[in-house]
Amino acid sequence: MSNYKYILGNKTYTFKNLADLMAKATPRRSGDILAGVSALSSGERVIAQMRLAEVPLKTFLTEALIPYEDDEITRLIIDEHDKKAFKTISHLTVGDFRNWLLSDETTPEVIKYVRDGITPEMAAAVSKIMRNQDLILVAKKCPVVTAFRNTIGLPNQLSTRLQPNHPTDDVKGIAASILDGLLYGNGDAVIGINPATDNVEQTIKLLKLMDDVIQKYEIPTQSCVLTHVTNTIESIEKKAPVDLVFQSIGGTQATNSSFGVNLSILKEAHEAALSLNRGTVGNNVMYFETGQGSSLSANANFSLDQQTCEARAYAVAKKFNPLLVNTVVGFIGPEYLFDGKEITRAGLEDHFCGKLLGIPMGCDICYTNHADADQNDMDNLLTLLSVAGCNFIMGIPGSDDIMLNYQTTSFHDALYARKVLGLKPSPEFTAWLEKMEIFKNMDDFILNDKMPKTFLKSLSNAIGTN
Repeated sequence: MSNYKYILGNKTYTFKNLADLMAKATPRRSGDILAGVSALSSGERVIAQMRLAEVPLKTFLTEALIPYEDDEITRLIIDEHDKKAFKTISHLTVGDFRNWLLSDETTPEVIKYVRDGITPEMAAAVSKIMRNQDLILVAKKCPVVTAFRNTIGLPNQLSTRLQPNHPTDDVKGIAASILDGLLYGNGDAVIGINPATDNVEQTIKLLKLMDDVIQKYEIPTQSCVLTHVTNTIESIEKKAPVDLVFQSIGGTQATNSSFGVNLSILKEAHEAALSLNRGTVGNNVMYFETGQGSSLSANANFSLDQQTCEARAYAVAKKFNPLLVNTVVGFIGPEYLFDGKEITRAGLEDHFCGKLLGIPMGCDICYTNHADADQNDMDNLLTLLSVAGCNFIMGIPGSDDIMLNYQTTSFHDALYARKVLGLKPSPEFTAWLEKMEIFKNMDDFILNDKMPKTFLKSLSNAIGTN
């Protein structure tokens, strides 16, 4: 490991290694302060960013932030690095890489060509010296399209996860939320439930509820119960109607161990889901959630800053060709992202790094009730991410998840973003909304207040609401 120095006038700033330099170059956030890895002043942070800009990209291939022999995520990153794809940018420094990404000559096609040559650490490093508008502009040039029963991530598209959680898993309460979300044009990314009772029996019960609705009304979407991956594997073995396999993941082997998973278990789940062959327009069958601070909260960050750990999680996701990945950006709390400003910055960084690496990135734009943030902060981040080409957001009744007790985005928020920016749901879902006359015309984006009562009554009866 090398010392990294920067001389300014008669003063020399020294950073003990690349991990230290990366951490101190990171924009301020409470989690890095808690971990003791943050810059001690804004001046030191700027110096670290200036020094980081001078680091050749090649350095990230020879100086592992976590030793190769100690961490299977490091081994995954190094072993699967595409040297041919990297050749185009191999002569660049981190600062040069920023300029290259922002260049008009660097088109989406060019970025796609070099994507497999970019490591998560390279992506994290360049994000640390970029302004918010840089993160938005480059992410917009990095579309990532996936498919299962519909197509997600196309240009001018914003999909939503319909999240009908209930604190007691009450079937009628869940069903009512599903109906509510569908009537606002939500749910094309996935209808995904966080179960209050997390076991195989309950997982299968909720899967059957969602599958009945999807199949009866031929809704071009997919369902998911966000239970532990081993529960989903067992549900598949019991012939349950599993569309997507969910798992929370992190950027270090120790983080994933705290979640009770590793690459081998994820591979088993991926293969099991593929064997069901339930997709109609594609076979992306995995759904991953991430979030800055998860490694630190598990005492598994190895002195890395939380944003670099987060970017490394995207290597895990990419390995399994997921349909959906989202950062739950403010969920852990103010100990990791203190206020609206830190949450906004983290959300833009995560989306940028994920898209640059080829991940179908969405965002749960959220905050906990004890964070120094409010719904206006979420409106701002929602707008910025929608401009940046975010694949999907959450849709929850009233923005308030009554099961998980945090604040996020509502069914109405998706309507707002789509309306002001001219965005639509997935094309298959759009056609279904028009067919069922939930919307009159998606080109004009008019909610149909006179939707046929026969459909509304039929759907209500089918899912047990009044």
